[in-house]
Amino acid sequence: MQTDDLLDRWGDRTTFPAAGHLRCGVSGGADSLALMALAKASGLAVTAVHVDHGQRPGGAEEAAFVKECATAVGAAFEASVVSVDSGSNLDARMRAGRYEVLGPQAATGHTMDDQAETGIINLVRGSGIRGLGAMAPGHRRPILGLRRADTEAVCQHLGWTPFGDPSNSDSAFQRNRIRHEVVPLLNQIAGRDVVPLLARTAAHARSASFVIDEAATSFDVQDAIALAAAPAAVAAAAIQSWLQEMTDSTYRIDTSSVERVLEVARGESVATEVTGGFRVCRSKQRLRVELGSDD
Repeated sequence: MQTDDLLDRWGDRTTFPAAGHLRCGVSGGADSLALMALAKASGLAVTAVHVDHGQRPGGAEEAAFVKECATAVGAAFEASVVSVDSGSNLDARMRAGRYEVLGPQAATGHTMDDQAETGIINLVRGSGIRGLGAMAPGHRRPILGLRRADTEAVCQHLGWTPFGDPSNSDSAFQRNRIRHEVVPLLNQIAGRDVVPLLARTAAHARSASFVIDEAATSFDVQDAIALAAAPAAVAAAAIQSWLQEMTDSTYRIDTSSVERVLEVARGESVATEVTGGFRVCRSKQRLRVELGSDD
């Protein structure tokens, strides 16, 4: 197996740390296998972590395959089974279970294609400029500069045949419809590959969002008068950060919720419902978050 030239061919578009240990979520698909192989080739101590959600047969075979590939490149291996019941928000609950096993600093095999899809998902959710920024590059997502075709090429180079996840074709999942319907349609309309364009847009949005976030820390978000007087983009960023912290939300606070909170700050309403069953109220020109009523 030839691993010596992996970094020569793909390493300039990765963001692995210079040294240390990296836990990698490895499902057996091309993206995560390439993540593991490139991380090991970069000189890191790597642990490949396979999480079986129990949603389809073959989980044990996938784990065995990942272990074989990890051994081949000199990575350690861990396997875990997470029980996730079928039902609503299955994709989100599976993701939450997976990250609980992996830990907050683990690396995932998200690619530039995933980045473009995430930007579109956040756009239709109304997540604002923060959502358009999609995923931040860095040690947790070190192969965002690669395309899916690149990860497939890495696996082919190493002689691996990745597992295909049938759920990736299930149109019940929003991301799959964006991947298989929306992005190809945008390519057709634009007459070009839109993924790099969307990735660059995400980078610009993150840069702008950073400046806005810095400005959003310059005043007390719970001061209704100060919030109402702030520039709209700065007020929105302050509200999103505050609500995410107060409600422990894992999602970007949507722009409609932000606007309703601003209406409360401006005195146009006394209170409003926000995500997770909470409400924002105003009293004596101060805003507060409290649990909503059951009515």
